[in-house]
Amino acid sequence: MAAQNYLSFRDLAPARTVELVADALAAKRKGRDGGLPLRGRSLALLFLKPSTRTRVSFEAGMAQLGGASVVLTPDATQLARGESVADTARAIGSMCDAVAIRASEHGILEDFAAHSPAPVINALTVLEHPCQVLADVMTFIELRGDIAGRKVAWIGDCNNVCRSWMLAAGAFGFTLAISCPPAYRDEDVGDYATLPGVAWEDEPAAAAADAACIVTDVWHSMGDDEQSKERRLRDFAPYAVTAELMAKARPDAVFMHCLPAHRGEEVAAEVIDGEQSVVWTEAENRMHAQKALLLELMGASR
Repeated sequence: MAAQNYLSFRDLAPARTVELVADALAAKRKGRDGGLPLRGRSLALLFLKPSTRTRVSFEAGMAQLGGASVVLTPDATQLARGESVADTARAIGSMCDAVAIRASEHGILEDFAAHSPAPVINALTVLEHPCQVLADVMTFIELRGDIAGRKVAWIGDCNNVCRSWMLAAGAFGFTLAISCPPAYRDEDVGDYATLPGVAWEDEPAAAAADAACIVTDVWHSMGDDEQSKERRLRDFAPYAVTAELMAKARPDAVFMHCLPAHRGEEVAAEVIDGEQSVVWTEAENRMHAQKALLLELMGASR
């Protein structure tokens, strides 16, 4: 029987994804009192890109469930010396019960998953970041109740996190209003643009109007050259989440950001450090959402 992988929001049926978030909320309520269902199990963390929250949340989550983690950086594997992804997958997947991979290219995950006996988890690629958005939706439900029928506004770069939010809209039944510079829309979004629940607004204020949640992310990433960074800062400047923009949303709207953040660029300091910001709850919930996901993929129960 082929392993159940989690490379995209598409990899679990919408109903099961909704249940998974409910499981994550239950895991958070139980804390460390839920037993050790993953005792004797191991998770390999193959991180080809640096990480803070993703690595800590997976390691801490496995520890709370009684399991162990093996962290592998590029220079610590034979991948750096030319071993194929397929051969690496066969070896690691035969020794560990799941493998979480953080890489630039999504194709590396697909290649790894095609050859790994163990489930493979997308811990971030340039295409999607599904674990992040599981935690984001969990955070909204925890703090504001059911997200179905609500409006979420994504302001800024239509990146990997945004694409996972697009898929989440259909699964959870909310509207995702996206506002980004038109020149970047076709470049970044592709066939995600017409997914159920996704709406487009030219003006950030229109996207934010009556939103229950406003989400953004950085405008430039590690590896962008200086010229590209300067162009993006200029093009995205009108899409900064400011206090004035937050005021367009519902009075009880929350602000989310997957972090790390660049205060003064995509978000004003007074917003991310203000009362409507839930970024620290969002960060913690990465661990709880991933605990639920690990239990699902390893066939364990709490």
